[in-house]
Amino acid sequence: MSNRQYMAKSVNQAFEEFNINTVNLIKENTDNARRSRDWLIDQLVSFPENVEDFPNDYPEKHIKYGSFARNTKIRPLDDIDLMYCLNASNAYYSIDFSNRNTYHIHTQNSSDELKKLSDNDILNSIKVVNKFVRALKTVPQYANSEIKRNQEAAVLNLTSYAWSYDIVPCFYTVNGFYLIPDGSGFWKATNPIIDHDNIKNTNRMYGGKIYQLVRTLKYWNANFTNPKMSSYLFEVLIINFVKQNRQSEYIDINIKEFFRYLKTNISYDVNDPKNIQGNINNLTFEERRRIHNKAEECYQYALTALDFETNHKSQEKAIENWRKIFGEKFPKFI
Repeated sequence: MSNRQYMAKSVNQAFEEFNINTVNLIKENTDNARRSRDWLIDQLVSFPENVEDFPNDYPEKHIKYGSFARNTKIRPLDDIDLMYCLNASNAYYSIDFSNRNTYHIHTQNSSDELKKLSDNDILNSIKVVNKFVRALKTVPQYANSEIKRNQEAAVLNLTSYAWSYDIVPCFYTVNGFYLIPDGSGFWKATNPIIDHDNIKNTNRMYGGKIYQLVRTLKYWNANFTNPKMSSYLFEVLIINFVKQNRQSEYIDINIKEFFRYLKTNISYDVNDPKNIQGNINNLTFEERRRIHNKAEECYQYALTALDFETNHKSQEKAIENWRKIFGEKFPKFI
């Protein structure tokens, strides 16, 4: 990894250099990852035919999801997410009486493949994930790779690339959402298509500038907040900010305004845009207070930077203040 110090003559150039050289994924890596992902999908869809007792799939409902698919992934490219949809074959679900977030999938009328992964006609999600783990180990090209279960996913760590794949088995329901493993043997609801469309439509509505705003701010969250907000919570906060506030054509102004938004709104609950999980802001009062303080600090630096840039015509001083927010990898003034 290069430790080169990039230089810039203006704030706009500094952000452009910063995003290209530090924040955004390298195009060659992205292209390789997409080819590798597509080859993996070809292997997955062959499992029902080539792997003994592997359940049939529902090809139209496989999903490429996560920040890589949403165009909000930042460096390093370390994981890529897939949801592989299985055919329920007349199985049906019910909601747990004691925990409304837990689902059971009943297989008494389903296929033999799903029955073999069930306990007393209740589909065991751990057994389903482990079935994927065993199936992946039959692919000769993955012979030297590390393959294991991690909560809801079968994780494939490739020896030939720096990134891993999280492959999540799922079922599509008649009510339009997906059921995925909950890590404890049961199932939970989700619908990543809503998240994908949410940011895609927001980006289009605001001139294609929102993907970059999200990535730049995610770099800040990943490197300069303590505690770090979950990537998903942080993306939802940014999208909510964009929808509630007029956006400038300049990224530095939008970043400044986001810090003002964050320092207030991190104190409140944040609703899941899928309307499945309810509040997704699970930070404690103390954690919210610390993030508020950090956002306030960065807001003041951003205010100072914009004052130097617009009122004092000092690109140098403006860049110095942005470096206080984004660190040593933010370009210096030349």
